[in-house]
Amino acid sequence: KLYAVVEPDEGGAALWERLAASTLREKLHRVELEGAKDPSELHVQDPDHFKENLRKAVKAARCWAEEVRLEEEARDRRAWQACKQLAREDRILDRFARTLKQSGVAGESRVLKLLYLALTSRLLEKPVSVAVKGPSSGGKSYLTTRVLRYFPESAYHALTAMSERTLAYSEEPIKHRFLVIYEAEGMASDFATYLMRSLLSEGAVRYETVESTRNGIKPRLIEREGPTGLIVTTTAVKLHPENETRLLSLTVTDTREQTRGVLSMLAREEEEEANLEPWHALQRWLESPSTARSVTIPYAEALANLVPPLAVRLRRDFGALLSLIRAHAILHQATRERDGRGRIIATLEDYAVVRELVSDLVSEGIEATVPKSVREAVHAVARLHAQDDAQPVTVIQVAKDLKLDRSAASRRLRSAKDRGFLRDLEDNPRKPSRLVPGDPLPEDLEILPKPENVQAYKACTRAGEIGGRHPPSPPKNDDKDPKEGGYPLPPETNARLHALYAPDDDGIVRFDL
Repeated sequence: KLYAVVEPDEGGAALWERLAASTLREKLHRVELEGAKDPSELHVQDPDHFKENLRKAVKAARCWAEEVRLEEEARDRRAWQACKQLAREDRILDRFARTLKQSGVAGESRVLKLLYLALTSRLLEKPVSVAVKGPSSGGKSYLTTRVLRYFPESAYHALTAMSERTLAYSEEPIKHRFLVIYEAEGMASDFATYLMRSLLSEGAVRYETVESTRNGIKPRLIEREGPTGLIVTTTAVKLHPENETRLLSLTVTDTREQTRGVLSMLAREEEEEANLEPWHALQRWLESPSTARSVTIPYAEALANLVPPLAVRLRRDFGALLSLIRAHAILHQATRERDGRGRIIATLEDYAVVRELVSDLVSEGIEATVPKSVREAVHAVARLHAQDDAQPVTVIQVAKDLKLDRSAASRRLRSAKDRGFLRDLEDNPRKPSRLVPGDPLPEDLEILPKPENVQAYKACTRAGEIGGRHPPSPPKNDDKDPKEGGYPLPPETNARLHALYAPDDDGIVRFDL
């Protein structure tokens, strides 16, 4: 045991902080001398009983671990009292979007909700990273900053730029935190992006370098412990391919309607100031070691079987989907049940909320579908091309047709060209584009199944597990009204499920799943 006499002043507080941050803290006991500043003063006050008084003070010393535990418990109680009403809300993300709207943020409900949920995923072993994309002055950094206000500083570390070796040498803690880079160009060097990819994929950075010492050049291993999430804003349509697959891409709205909404918000003379304390308290309560972070998803296997394995990227995107479901369950744990191991049980409502936010992003990520904005741009080019005797179409014509500014139209057309849906007949990059239709647009393909389909499939699987003797009623035909109990299943799934329910001659339904 190590006993440290802590004087009742700033110097004593500083000493205790240094000792508590060292490797000695597990042995550390805090000694406070009642009525005296230090042992010398204690001796001056009563020389005859000095040893006895000092022994009493040592006996009453508090160990560091116990002191930390009591402080954490008190802090957790204060946080819960401040956030319990918010934590018991049925749909916290909806409340968050409404709160930001009342405080002067126009639209962008989905971007706001996903950023909040991604930042909450820092508590998991695999946080979900996000790239916020859009034109210059589109509000990317503004939205990110507004969302960060609702989190304590322990949740993130924000930078406008960083050197290529910042991740290796910085002493800023990054475990279970988000790194926020306000412009992707701020980490544009190959080495910086390499370190970032390692951190996101491996959950840690191990960087070996050499340094000068008294004994010459010696190797030094630098380790930075994660896991860490990343939020980055960019005007680019696409990031480095290796980084793109590790991030969910969110695009801010660039329509005239959104611009009008922003102008209206800016014109408001008074902005309703939100009370941030319940939101900060909620995140501090979730950060507490005593708060559950382990989540079980009972329908995860059914979900995996219903997602078509169309692309290798789905391996990462499906993991991100599960992480978002877990983050949503952790956020709503005050209203969720626990299993026998104390894990939070994610409900289908958790999946339904996450699916609404990311369904099209997952489909677009594997190019199984095309963003609505890009589809509209391609249709505009095809329409103008046909109207003008098959003449090439310019960006200005498309912007006028879609009622967009030139930069917004240019971004959409650039994305369509990258995907091959448009061809540019102009070879000189300094001259205006001359666009004509390219490859035909694919039909929209929904990758993530509807919650009711997951529930039906899970019921089928459960019937197989119990031998098929008392299976639930088979799903209704998908052409029936959902109010009558029908499930909007795809025809091939519907046929497969009905085939599974076909009884043998002895009247028993058997499953081979």
